[in-house]
Amino acid sequence: MNEQRLSLVATPGLLVDDALLCTGFFSFLFAQFERLNRNADKCMLLHCCTDTILCLRLSSSYSGLEESRLSPMPKRAKPTYLAMDKENQIIGYVVPIFRGSQEYASGFSDTEEARVKESAGYMARRNLFTSGLEMERTEQTSRKVSMRESAERISLSKRIYENEEHHKRMNKDSLMHAPEFVIKPRSHTVWEKQCVRLHCTVSGWPDPRVVWYKNNVTIDPMAHPGKYKLESSYNVHSLEINRCDFDDTAQYRVSAMNSKGELSSFASIVVKRFKGEVEEALPMPRHADAEVEGAPGAPLDVKCQDANKDYVIVTWKQPAVDGGSSILGYFVDRCEVGTTHWSQCNDTPIKFARFPVTGLVEGRSYTFRVRAVNKSGMSRPSRVSEVVAAMDPADRARMRGTSAPWTGQIIVTEEEPAEGVVPGKPKELEVTEATKNYVVLSWKPPGERGHEGIMYYVEKCVSGTDSWQRVNTEIPVKSPRFALFDLAEGKAYSFRVRCCNSAGVGEPSEATEATTVGDKLDIPSAPGRVVPTRNTDTSVVVSWEASRDAKELVGYYIEASIVGSNKFEPCNNKPVKGTRFICHGLVTGESYVFRVKALNAAGLSECSQESEAIEVKAAIASPTPPYGISVLECVRDSMVLAWKQPTFIGGADITGYFVDYREVINGVPGTWHEANVKAVSDRAYRVSDLKENRKYQFQVRAANMAGVGIPSLPSGTFVCEEWTIAVPGPPHDLQVTEVRANTLVLLYKPPVYQGRDPVNGFYIDIKEADAEEEAWRGVNEKAVLTNYMKIKTLKEGETYVFRVRAQNKAGVGKASEPTEPVLAETKPGTTEIVVDVDDDGVISMNFACSNLTPDSKFVWSKNYEEITDDTRITVATSGGKSKATFNMLAEDDIGIYSCAVTHTDGACSSYTLSAEELKKLLELSHDHKFPIIPLKTELAVELQEKGRIRFWLQAEKISANGKIEYVFNDNSLSQGEKYKMNFNKDTGVIEMIMESLLPEDEGTFTFQLQDGKATNQSSLVLIGDVFKGLQKESAFMRKEWHRKQGPHFVEYLSYEVTPECCVILKCKVGNIKKETVALWYKDGREVKGDEKLTFTEGVLNLEIAQISKKDAGVYEIVLKDDRGQDTSTLNLTEQGFRDLMNEVFSNIANSSTALKIQSTDEGIRLYSFVSYYNEALQVTWHHKDSAIAFTDRIKSGVVGEQLWLQITEPTEKDKGKYAIEFHDGKGGLKRTVELSGQGEATAEFQMAPYFLYNRARVAGGLPDVVTIQELKALNLTCNISGEPLPEVVWLKNEREIVSDGHYVMKLEAGKYASFTITTVNTTDSGKYSILVKNKYGTESADFTVSVFSPDSKK
Repeated sequence: MNEQRLSLVATPGLLVDDALLCTGFFSFLFAQFERLNRNADKCMLLHCCTDTILCLRLSSSYSGLEESRLSPMPKRAKPTYLAMDKENQIIGYVVPIFRGSQEYASGFSDTEEARVKESAGYMARRNLFTSGLEMERTEQTSRKVSMRESAERISLSKRIYENEEHHKRMNKDSLMHAPEFVIKPRSHTVWEKQCVRLHCTVSGWPDPRVVWYKNNVTIDPMAHPGKYKLESSYNVHSLEINRCDFDDTAQYRVSAMNSKGELSSFASIVVKRFKGEVEEALPMPRHADAEVEGAPGAPLDVKCQDANKDYVIVTWKQPAVDGGSSILGYFVDRCEVGTTHWSQCNDTPIKFARFPVTGLVEGRSYTFRVRAVNKSGMSRPSRVSEVVAAMDPADRARMRGTSAPWTGQIIVTEEEPAEGVVPGKPKELEVTEATKNYVVLSWKPPGERGHEGIMYYVEKCVSGTDSWQRVNTEIPVKSPRFALFDLAEGKAYSFRVRCCNSAGVGEPSEATEATTVGDKLDIPSAPGRVVPTRNTDTSVVVSWEASRDAKELVGYYIEASIVGSNKFEPCNNKPVKGTRFICHGLVTGESYVFRVKALNAAGLSECSQESEAIEVKAAIASPTPPYGISVLECVRDSMVLAWKQPTFIGGADITGYFVDYREVINGVPGTWHEANVKAVSDRAYRVSDLKENRKYQFQVRAANMAGVGIPSLPSGTFVCEEWTIAVPGPPHDLQVTEVRANTLVLLYKPPVYQGRDPVNGFYIDIKEADAEEEAWRGVNEKAVLTNYMKIKTLKEGETYVFRVRAQNKAGVGKASEPTEPVLAETKPGTTEIVVDVDDDGVISMNFACSNLTPDSKFVWSKNYEEITDDTRITVATSGGKSKATFNMLAEDDIGIYSCAVTHTDGACSSYTLSAEELKKLLELSHDHKFPIIPLKTELAVELQEKGRIRFWLQAEKISANGKIEYVFNDNSLSQGEKYKMNFNKDTGVIEMIMESLLPEDEGTFTFQLQDGKATNQSSLVLIGDVFKGLQKESAFMRKEWHRKQGPHFVEYLSYEVTPECCVILKCKVGNIKKETVALWYKDGREVKGDEKLTFTEGVLNLEIAQISKKDAGVYEIVLKDDRGQDTSTLNLTEQGFRDLMNEVFSNIANSSTALKIQSTDEGIRLYSFVSYYNEALQVTWHHKDSAIAFTDRIKSGVVGEQLWLQITEPTEKDKGKYAIEFHDGKGGLKRTVELSGQGEATAEFQMAPYFLYNRARVAGGLPDVVTIQELKALNLTCNISGEPLPEVVWLKNEREIVSDGHYVMKLEAGKYASFTITTVNTTDSGKYSILVKNKYGTESADFTVSVFSPDSKK
């Protein structure tokens, strides 16, 4: 059946599958067929289209779910759905419909399938055997039935599809899949300070977590605020790097991870330092420095070609730097993505810049790098290549996907299926590349290949034979390109290709011509004549003739050499494809020669002949036009103009300016007239002979030694009328100098028109260059009087403009024209003025500049006015350095000194000489005129081994020619047996050593130093007690040294008290041997100590257990052998013994336990235990912080290690804090307990039967002191208690009082005891007491009575 097409306009947002499933779409389709023609054949076609489209949709859905139940017929290649016009341009989508295809009908049930076939057959018969009205009626009925059945099937299919999708959503595991990069990040090359953005699109479920890395280090935006910006939106992820610098050159990795897996993608960013033409570069390319001196630079531009499932062809470019010897070859390394292990791919170096890497694992990704080698060694590795996957190119293309642009059309076609078609012959087979290592074939697919995919078999045949051998016997290839390896070098081969699919293997293609295996590419010939041309003061344009008959030329390397050095350096980093190159970074004023080498994959050519020598200097041209013409003053017949210097002066100084003017009448400009015949050097000029109230325009031309430049653009129209304003006109000739990151200096000239009064100050305004006019702001609040100002409020990296306003008494005038935009930055190579004071005290200012041109000059200024008078300053310039020397520095020289270098990019600096700085410089100059040798230390003395005396000092700085004189009491000393002198010129240490000090050595020692004209000296006085003390210490050290030559004591005899209060006498000995013996003595009598010495530790002990007074004495130990003896003595008598016992007592005190309370039959006992008791131990018991006076009732004692205090018949007065104090000769130690009737004390108190109940007590009521007047009556009453009733006795001065008429004593109710003196007299003064007692105890209370007479009171 012939193919029929119907073009329909579709909604752009409607998908093809959805449109085919829509009932409305089918209605629209039927209506279109009816409008075309009511023909039976077309009707039958419509039925077939309807049924088959439905089958296609249902089969597609069904096959996605039940793939295992598909038809067993061979799987066809994926057909294209792109519609092409005659020019092969995509115009839409094509939907092929296969009528009656069993392959697409498997989605129906048997009944539905039979009904479809029956309907189609019925309609076919009716179309053949009916006619007229009957056929038309049957056609309408059949169409309605078919539409209804189609709608039902569509509804059923839709319900099945929705049910399947619902179950998919219910089972989330069926939707989960690992991350996949839909769009990978792309590598970028950017200039410094530009921004760059890496972005990618990632799919996956659950949503992957995306992390960015730089050189495998996680990027944290919080750690670098403002540097990195990460964004994620709708699966699109981006990394933005702000203001790139050279450190941002790196490999970046983005990693996506979810529960199903992790995937990474790589991209590189290369940041270039300099911005300019494409074919410009630095004189030294940015090759990685060689690890080995003389090794070549790293190869460049490593790329992967012809990537297949088991091999990749790697290509690169040879480095520009060969290290001084020819490159022997290259090594290729590979690294599997996800690892850090690099493996070498070739065992021997290869000379060809192209290498096939085999043995790759299909499906894995790799990166590659290359290293060059010469006789000196190996270069650093190149930058790694882009990541490449080992897979068939056809699979790679299918993974990328193919989509056509939306054209708004859907083209439905019908075509017969071609089942089981054996593909035809491949076409246009050719050998695209042949080397000694491999051969690459390419071809085009055959025209006859059916609808399923095809694959290829490659065959080879040795030339001269008919034996064809299949190369890929196991697996056919999918892509029409293939590389063959393992061919015999020097043999000729022919090749052919066969196609295959499920239907079989097709006929072979036409065989290629015989191809000999070997490198056919030759090294290119040397380039022709090299011609250098001046460009700028740091660059030269180099051009050359191309290499002849060069095949596969990669480019050229240019090398430069300073004349006479014979050392060539590369000028470009990457090969240049053209025949012209600008070499930058050359030294101004130097002469260079150039040569060129050609490059292809086979290697580098021979060098061209060297060019003629050329001096690096700017080419001279006429200057560009001035600009910014403005009016500074206007009178009746003249106007003063000002303008700005041209942006380019042509490489030579501007010699002057020419001004032209023309009159403008009714808006029509007239003829130009010359205002000045002779050039003016200033950028301001008065144009005379003008007419008042007329309008004029002006233009200015600049001239240099190359000629007069073109005129500027005409100025604005100015009216020549006299200014009468009171305020001054605008300042002019604004210049910006000394530009740094945060500061600059602005220079300006005062206005020509000053107004009614002289100018008395200036105001400077500033704003950002791109800001609005309203952004102008003042720099200074108070007007400055100078014609310059240093501005210190700049922000690095910002661009500013400035203007100046002048003021007089009338006010502030009009602002000047703004300056050109100025970038606040410190340019590379910027230097400052250095102030120096030489050895003769001469003060000078020095300035150096490395960017000089032949016409550059150093201009020194004071307060920014050029210095022309050499009476105070002398200027000398040599090369790139200039020195301004003060003839006689004084206060008249105070000011700001600056130095500017002409014909440079603004090289200048300034130095402020203030009054304080002047004082410092004068002091420094004096020190340099009369120098002294600085000393780190003054002359000192120290004792060394054997009691030697060392006199020494250290000079901070002294040369090897320095001289030292040693003086004692004004007498010079010399080297000899008594004096040993030494001068270490490296450290500046000067010393003199004496073996011993004799009485005649008392006096003054002096070291005198001289180094050129610098001198210094230092003295040390050793007299009197100082000398005697040093002499005695020297003798002692000498004696000690002799003592230590035999057995000796390292640590002398001492004692140690153990926690158990044992005393151990110990000492530490040294330089002992087996024959050494130790003898112990006490008071001259030998005692037994250690039986033998412990040589390992060298410690001797003598233990005294339970020390007592009998152990006091003088202890001595003698250590001796055949080398000599040493004695150590320890005096343990008197104070020594007391100190020892105090330490023993301290240990006893520290071992004491806390005070405890115990109830006994007699009363209460307080006690404490100690670990050891010594009878010499002194303790004191305290009650209420007072020492206790022992009586028969209160006693203390010791039982074993228990110290106790017994209180018999305790009373209320016995309550309070008790303490036992141990005396150790120092601070002592106290143990305390509270006997207050609370807690444990209460329990013990209650356990005392005589204390708790019925004991006689005085409850209170009596005062401590009673003072009463003579002849008065005294009555005192107190409360008493006790059972049985206590007996009461009153005492006076410890004697009992008997009741009589003078003393009356009563006891009432057994509770109240009263004491009365009826008439008090002076004899009644004294101490009184009440004593109450019963069988359980006794208690008393005291009070004092003091009687005075009235006369004595007065």
